[in-house]
Amino acid sequence: MGNATSMAQVTIKAIVLGIVLAIVLAGANAYLGLFAGMTVSASIPAAVISMGVLRLFRSHTILENNIVQTTASAGEAVAAGVIFTMPALYLLGYWDTFDYAWVTAIAGIGGVLGVLFSVPLRRALIIEQKLPFPEGMATAEVLKSGAEGGGGVKFLAGAALAGGFAKFCETGLRLWSGTAEGAAYIGRSVGYVGTNVSPALLSVGFIIGLNIAIVVFSGGALAWYVLVPIYSAMPSLDPNLAAYAATNPGAIDLGYFIWDTKIRYVGVGAMLIGGVWSLIEMRGSLVASIRSAAHAGKLKAGAGKVPDTEHDMPLSWIVIGSILMIIPIYALYHNIVASVGVAAAMAVIMVIAGFVFSAVSSYMAGLVGSSNNPTSGMTIATLLFAALVLAALLGRDAANGAAAAVMIGAVVCVAAAIGGDNLQDLKAGYLVGATPWKQQVMLVVGAVASALVMAPILNLLLHAYGLGPATAETPNSLTAPQATLMASVASGVFGGGLPWDMVGLGVAVGAVVIALDKWLAHRKINFRVPVLAAAIGIYLPLELLTPILFGGILAHLVSRWNARHADAGTRERNLRNGTLFAAGMITGEALIGIVMAIPIVLSGERDVVAIADSPFGGVPGLAVVAVLGGFLYRAATRREAV
Repeated sequence: MGNATSMAQVTIKAIVLGIVLAIVLAGANAYLGLFAGMTVSASIPAAVISMGVLRLFRSHTILENNIVQTTASAGEAVAAGVIFTMPALYLLGYWDTFDYAWVTAIAGIGGVLGVLFSVPLRRALIIEQKLPFPEGMATAEVLKSGAEGGGGVKFLAGAALAGGFAKFCETGLRLWSGTAEGAAYIGRSVGYVGTNVSPALLSVGFIIGLNIAIVVFSGGALAWYVLVPIYSAMPSLDPNLAAYAATNPGAIDLGYFIWDTKIRYVGVGAMLIGGVWSLIEMRGSLVASIRSAAHAGKLKAGAGKVPDTEHDMPLSWIVIGSILMIIPIYALYHNIVASVGVAAAMAVIMVIAGFVFSAVSSYMAGLVGSSNNPTSGMTIATLLFAALVLAALLGRDAANGAAAAVMIGAVVCVAAAIGGDNLQDLKAGYLVGATPWKQQVMLVVGAVASALVMAPILNLLLHAYGLGPATAETPNSLTAPQATLMASVASGVFGGGLPWDMVGLGVAVGAVVIALDKWLAHRKINFRVPVLAAAIGIYLPLELLTPILFGGILAHLVSRWNARHADAGTRERNLRNGTLFAAGMITGEALIGIVMAIPIVLSGERDVVAIADSPFGGVPGLAVVAVLGGFLYRAATRREAV
């Protein structure tokens, strides 16, 4: 792409459009997260919307478009961090409404820290380790296609229409279910098989490739094909499990109960050791990146010494900005616990956990993308540690202990969500020739703009629907599944009941995976098993991992075909077309996911445009994904020019 110095990047229209989209996407994803427990990555939808709007102007550049999507994507990340944690304060009874100053401060500080903490990681993860960052790659292809036109647009647009139509048929019209799954009792054990029917997840698997797809799926297989069956066969291991099993639930209900209340924490333990190990492994790259940033700050960018495409935010900005953010967060914590020492301990925990999990989040986003990045798992790990420290300092009967732990987790969760999002955007910018520091500054702008509207959005949803379990007064209450889990973890430390044995098992599993990966590296075997990829698999539902595996297999088949039947130029073209097609399916599904939030919010009905109630389950969706997978294979294995 063109040189960054010769193209407009941060312009008035890009700033205004980016801020507006950040606010809109933050609102849409706040509802979706409280409603369904997950958010939709905003980078690709923002790039597509921006592309359409900027075409109305006489002049625009690909780098302006990149700045818009960078700014806008911060809205989704801030929304994710907020709705995964802050509603827990309402569910715990600490808040009866969402205070504007508190929510804005926590969301804004967490967002800014997430950007600052992740800046030194750009060189380490994008340039040196060359992590795929699938949504960043897909966003770059969207931006390139919009700027270049030509045959690539056909693949992108066609795939976007197909992916969007499939999502609308599932989520909107309810012609089929989003999953095709089943379970049965095999003796006393639960046997499960299932897959999501998302074209976007198939596309993520195609982009990340077979190796990571296998490792991620293997984590889920360990959870569902080993641990869940063992645990279900021995209900006496846990009184709560025995009580639930006594109600004679269906096999699938029992399986999910065991996974959600027990096995999922194995993934949390694996993330704990995996996060620490990843930082140890990245220590050389991190130190080199920090030294490089310090050295670059002494040179004049654009003077033939530091190219604009390598010019990060100055290290002095990062240090000063971090200090300025820590001071108000300390004041907030002191307001909760009324103790200088405890508030200082909370601030220290927040800083350490914020940096660690911003790095871990960035690494995992590089493997499986922001949408599949288990930020809530990292937040749970933070909550566990913070709650234990606070319980030791305040006592297990402390009135505000659980709320204080959630406050720490909230800042860390926002920072981690922004960290992963930041690196996705920087990957896209790296591929299109953008200036990193300009993207980093605009991410701060987008994060702050989104933070300013989160409290009104949360209060609107609270008063319109309610939060937590449905009641006679709030029959359409938003369940806020992630925040409910956070509340359970925080209160569990102070009241007891957390599955520490499962967390410890996860640490052991993570240690075994690390040892296996080191052995593979020693034997110079290309196949690797990153511990965080395995931890993601244990923590996420298996049905989300199955299409990712199929996507990885499809990418492998494409690679084999091109190696046998195509020359170097054709292979490069086919790779581009395949990535474009995959990016298009992600784009279409993400756009429809956000657009569908509008009539749902306005009507208060989940099935506002439904014409059926998934009469055939997920079978039609399986057929649609299979057909789209065939088209993806065809797009990436063409002999003739397009």
